[in-house]
Amino acid sequence: MVDALSVVSQLRDLASEPQNRAVIVQDQGCLPGLVLFLDHQNSEVLFATLQTLRYLAELPPNIPTMNNELGMMVSLENLMGRDGLSVDITALAQEVYDILCTPANPVAPTPERERRKKPQFFINSSNKKAKSVTLHIQGLDSTDQRGLCEEALLKVRGVISFTFQMASKRCTVRIRSDLSTESLASAIAATKVLSAQQVVKNETGEEVLIPLNTSGVKVQQNSALPDYLPEEEESPVKEVDRAISRTSAKEDASGSWLNTAASFLTKTFYW
Repeated sequence: MVDALSVVSQLRDLASEPQNRAVIVQDQGCLPGLVLFLDHQNSEVLFATLQTLRYLAELPPNIPTMNNELGMMVSLENLMGRDGLSVDITALAQEVYDILCTPANPVAPTPERERRKKPQFFINSSNKKAKSVTLHIQGLDSTDQRGLCEEALLKVRGVISFTFQMASKRCTVRIRSDLSTESLASAIAATKVLSAQQVVKNETGEEVLIPLNTSGVKVQQNSALPDYLPEEEESPVKEVDRAISRTSAKEDASGSWLNTAASFLTKTFYW
């Protein structure tokens, strides 16, 4: 059975190989997935995630991208101040945070670097019919409130998947490109105990909260399950083995470990 620890451990093994670090960070779904793992309750998952980020940060051109990844610095700060964690985890979180705060000269994009952005590690990240929205949810203080938020989002037609970062009161929602963010905020506001603002980066790279208008917004509801999208023909799994070197990792019986990881993420996206 594949679990979160297996997935992040395999990614850490890939990141330990210097030739893989640029490709991993250029991937559009990998860093958001690692940010989600930073909110995991399992200490082994946390430590493996921090080790992965530490490897990735050893390549200087990766630093600006990692620093600007939505939720990255906030999650690291939360880990540094979180009670009950081992000294190793706290120290490693501080080390990664300090490295990412170090100014680095950005590398200008080249055709070759742009072509290498195609591989995707995390499911649904390449679907051109979908987009991701990060919400800060006021009132998201317990599992009960989380349950209310889940119920509200599941009713919205066009929601594909969502994940929570309870420590920072955030929810990252994957939605159809034609669904407005205001629709999500309206559905959440209908709970009467929760409200949502959108998290975006400003010109200086700082995260800011944008109020969302929910007045008069009509929300189309699902009659049953969420409206999942089919993946594009250029599946993220098909190209990864050509783009990533796996010097120390073994292939499993079903093909690449990434196939199994993608299946795991698909089945557990509502964690």
